[in-house]
Amino acid sequence: MLDTQKITLTVENMSCASCVGRVDRALAEVPGVVDVAVNLATEEATVHVRGDGPSAETLALQATDAGYPAKVLQGRDADDQANRQSAQADALGKRTWIAALLTLPVFVLEMGGHMIPEFHHFIAGTLGTTQSWWIQALLTTGILLGPGRMFYVAGVSALRKGAPDMNSLVAVGTSAAYGYSLCVLLAPELLPAAAQVVYFEAAAVIITFILLGRWLEARAKGKTGAAIRSLLKLQPKTAQVLRGGVAQTVAVDEIVPGDIILLRPGERVPVDAVVTEGASHIDESMITGEPMPVEKSLGDPVTAGTINGPGSLRLDAKRVGADTVLAGIIRMVQEAQGAKLPIQALVDRVTLWFVPAVLGLAALTVVIWLVLGPEPVVSHALVAGVAVLIIACPCAMGLATPTSIMVATGRAAELGVLFRKGDALQALADVDLIAFDKTGTLTKGEPVLTDFGALGDFDRAHALALVAAVEARVEHPVAGAIVEAAHVDVVQIPEARDVTALSGLGARGSVDGHLVLVGSDRLMQEEGIDLGDALGQGHTLAAQGKTVFFAAIDGKPAALIAVSDQIKPNAADVVARLREQGRRVVMITGDKQETAEAVAARIGIDEVVAGVMPQGKTAALETFRSAGIKVAFVGDGINDAPALARADVGIAIGSGTDIAIGAADVVLMSGDLRGVSTALSVSQAAMRNIRQNLFWAFAYNTALIPVAAGVLYASLGLLLSPQLAAGAMALSSLFVLSNALRLRGLKRGIA
Repeated sequence: MLDTQKITLTVENMSCASCVGRVDRALAEVPGVVDVAVNLATEEATVHVRGDGPSAETLALQATDAGYPAKVLQGRDADDQANRQSAQADALGKRTWIAALLTLPVFVLEMGGHMIPEFHHFIAGTLGTTQSWWIQALLTTGILLGPGRMFYVAGVSALRKGAPDMNSLVAVGTSAAYGYSLCVLLAPELLPAAAQVVYFEAAAVIITFILLGRWLEARAKGKTGAAIRSLLKLQPKTAQVLRGGVAQTVAVDEIVPGDIILLRPGERVPVDAVVTEGASHIDESMITGEPMPVEKSLGDPVTAGTINGPGSLRLDAKRVGADTVLAGIIRMVQEAQGAKLPIQALVDRVTLWFVPAVLGLAALTVVIWLVLGPEPVVSHALVAGVAVLIIACPCAMGLATPTSIMVATGRAAELGVLFRKGDALQALADVDLIAFDKTGTLTKGEPVLTDFGALGDFDRAHALALVAAVEARVEHPVAGAIVEAAHVDVVQIPEARDVTALSGLGARGSVDGHLVLVGSDRLMQEEGIDLGDALGQGHTLAAQGKTVFFAAIDGKPAALIAVSDQIKPNAADVVARLREQGRRVVMITGDKQETAEAVAARIGIDEVVAGVMPQGKTAALETFRSAGIKVAFVGDGINDAPALARADVGIAIGSGTDIAIGAADVVLMSGDLRGVSTALSVSQAAMRNIRQNLFWAFAYNTALIPVAAGVLYASLGLLLSPQLAAGAMALSSLFVLSNALRLRGLKRGIA
């Protein structure tokens, strides 16, 4: 998003989907706000504002004025975050236990007599009915003013603002039951004899059940963020750094680029660095998802958060603080977890008006019972109205999407797959076709020179020296293969001048007074160079899966060159797996048609778009998209960046360039192609999980609101009690959370 800045707020008192909608609407109304994403699971709001837009403090005040106290999020600390969530869960746990202890005698005194007639007679003969009601009234008052006070403070405030939420439903429902019971106790003459029944136990049990649900919900929500907390804890707090030739224990935050770090066996790497002394094996599984330790020696890079093996290393710090790969991963996961998926738009539209609609429906239920209901009319009307209020709380709706996103993106990160953009989680599940670049993606990107045949009167060694001189100035894997071959042949490589890279075609330069041109047959044709029989020889080599190009010196054909790139070990298995997952697979490459088809055949790809320049890759993608096909593109090089950005979903191989990664929606932290299948599997599983959650949340309300209103009373004599409604409401939220937590069990490549 251009010319915008991102502000993140922590928001309190959000308890359901309607709360999310009101915070979203309040923030969106501030001039200068471009986009808002409010997350119930993380209790955060991410706001994008224009450069001249409102300050973070202004936005926090706006949310606070709407009834949801907000603060600017300055930074995340794993311990602080865990402690805050733990403290919230502990506080709710204490409230729940207090409410339960006070509710138990109320429930026994009232419901015991309904269950066991002898107990009813015992209470009437000892305490007396009125005395029993007074005990229930006092205990219930303690529950409402103590553990349940939070619902009334927040609910009444929301009602005053004309924006009722879940707390309002609880407050209105329990107040109705409690107020009616007080009326029976204090002024029974106002009600007919048949309606003189108290419902103190209903108010008490409702508060207790909802507190229990909130407590269990808070504990489960803490588990949904476990992956991000584990990432936050990967970086050590201190490290051994050489300062003035002496090893000192230094806080990681104080390490600067250029510091020399002493890494002992078993220690975590504190920052991104390069090995300057020693050899060891590094466990990079927490970054790449790959279980096998990687050998590291002089000149090899190491990444913050990885674990050193048996050897001791001396490291030169390169990237520190927020610039490390680990810090970037954490930012990506946090941003993805806070994203709003397109599917959430439906939930937002429904839930914004859901609570007011429920209040109206509850009022209508009471009126219908008062007009048409059997005796005791008032009691029946009260029970039905309160049950509608309690069972309709849209907690499950608000948790359905964000909890699944949090767990899925966190688990994906553990498997070495980063969703840089949250909406890619939904978009990837919807793609019809996955297009792969060839070099460096399906192949290792480390070509080896297989053929170098001199043409005409040119000497092989001389031609190789001149070609290698030009290629030494070009950053390309094929160029590296030629230079390496020249070194192996002990050919003296002269200095090249005025070297120009010709994107997608080759390169030209001046060497010892000779004009050297290296590139494809198309380049030779454009330069008017007749390749003669060499062109046919090139087709033969290309049919073997080799990349073929030519060299010309001073306008004359000088060499036929072929390189071969090894196919990645898992490429064929991944393609087969993607087809099993119902996706078309296409290769798009700049290589010649014969070479591309030979490689594709070995991998199992039967659709190939070959011989395209970088802009040709985007054109190929547009051809598919214009036909209504949703496309994902997998690539790794600089020339893949436009295609990665243009595709519906861009997937970058993490071993590729930073530019390619920056253009992608999904990043595979290792070069293992199984990450593509894993990303697709995670996406499919997450969307399936979200749809299950939303179906449960909406179906639950759709089915049980009429039951609570009493539609089954005429046929079955069934009227849902408010206590059961409270229990069912709490159960719906726990179902959504536990269903989302199942995503923690996802395996690599398996949905």
